[in-house]
Amino acid sequence: MEPTRPGDTGTWRSLSIADPARMGAERSPTSERVHRFADNLSLRARLTLIYGMLFFAAGSVLVLVNYLIVAVLLNALLSEESAAELVAHGHLIEEVLTHVTRFSLLALFLVGLLAVALGYAVAGRALSPLQKITRIARRLSERSLHERIALSGPDDEIRELADTFDGMLERLDRAFDGQRRFVANASHELRTPLAINRTLLEVALTAPDVSSDLKSVGRTLLETNARHERLIDGLLFLAKSDRELEVRARVDLGEVAGTVLSQLSAEVAESGLALRRDLRQAPVVGDPVLLERLVANLVENALKYNVPDGGITVRSGMYEGRPAVQVENSGKIIPAYEIEGLFEPFRRGSGDRVGSGRSAGLGLSIVRSVVRAHEGVVTAWPRSGGGLVITVCLPVPTDETPERR
Repeated sequence: MEPTRPGDTGTWRSLSIADPARMGAERSPTSERVHRFADNLSLRARLTLIYGMLFFAAGSVLVLVNYLIVAVLLNALLSEESAAELVAHGHLIEEVLTHVTRFSLLALFLVGLLAVALGYAVAGRALSPLQKITRIARRLSERSLHERIALSGPDDEIRELADTFDGMLERLDRAFDGQRRFVANASHELRTPLAINRTLLEVALTAPDVSSDLKSVGRTLLETNARHERLIDGLLFLAKSDRELEVRARVDLGEVAGTVLSQLSAEVAESGLALRRDLRQAPVVGDPVLLERLVANLVENALKYNVPDGGITVRSGMYEGRPAVQVENSGKIIPAYEIEGLFEPFRRGSGDRVGSGRSAGLGLSIVRSVVRAHEGVVTAWPRSGGGLVITVCLPVPTDETPERR
C-alpha cells in the first residue's frame, strides 16, 4: 500500500517571537545546558539529586566539625608540654589531622553513594502511587471511564489525590453515560413519528385523485422526512460507537473495504466517478459492524463531496507499520484549517451546517468515534488539486489482543 501523502514541497520554518521580558538577559550556553539537563530529569531523579546534595552538604559540615574537635583536643593535650616538645609534636598533630580529614572525606564519599542509592530507591517507592495514577490516566478515554485507581495504603496526600481522581472519574462516567443514553432514547422516540409520517405520505401519494401540486408537496415532505430519518440513524450509530467495544473479532480491512465497495457499486456507477482500488491485507481486531460503517462513511463522503468527472481511490494495507484504510477523492479545494472541523457533528466544509440536504453531517463524526473506540488514529489532509485524503490507522493485533462477542 502506497498511500498518498501531502504534496508540500516547501519547508515551513517556525518563527520565534522575542519576549521583551527576556531581551538582554539571554542565558550563556553553559547555563542553557544546565537548565535543559535539569528540565529533562524525572521527578524521581530530581528528588534523588536533592537527597544527595543535602547529604553531602551535611556530611561536609560534619567533617569540618570533626576536624575542629580533633584539632582542639590534640592542642589541649599538648598544651602543658614544653616549647621544645610542642615544636617536636607539631608535625605529628598536622599529620594526624591530615589522616583524619582524608579518611573522613573517603567515608563521606562512600556513605554518600550509599545514601544516593537508598534515596533513589526510597523516591521510587514513594512515587509509585503517582506512577500508578499516571498509567491509569493514560489509559482512560470516554469508553473506559469505568476504571478506578482504588489506591490502598496510608491515608496521606497521595491517597487523597487518588480518591479525588476517582471521584472525578465517577462524575465524568455518569455524565457521559447520561449523554449517550439521552441521545439513544431521544433518537428511538423520534423514529416512531417519522416512520408514521412516511407511511401516511406514501399512502396519500398513491391515491388516484391527488393533484400534481399535492404530489409535489408530498415528495418534498418525504425527502425532508427521509433526511430526518438519516439524521436520527446517524445519532443512534454515533451513540453506539461512543461506547466501549462489546464485540471484538479478527477482521481484514481489505476485505471490509471490498465488501463496502460491492454494496455501494450502484451509487458509484450512478455518480459517474472513476473508482480505483488498491486493497491489500490489513488485519485488525475490532467490531466488524462498526468497521464496515467506518469505511462506508468514508466512501459515501467521497461520493457526496466530489466534482463531475472526478475520481475516488480506496486503499488498504500496512501504513507506517500499522493496518490502515485510506480514501482519496477529488473535489473542491479545502483549506487546511477547515479539516479539523469536518470531523465535528453537523459540520461540513466552508462552514456549511445542517442547512444542506445532501447528508446529516455525521459521517466523519462517526468515523472519528469508531476510530477512537478502536484506539486508532484518523488523519486528513487536502488533496493536491482539490478534494481530501483521509487515512485511518488501527493498532496492530497481537496474540494477547482479546476477542469477545
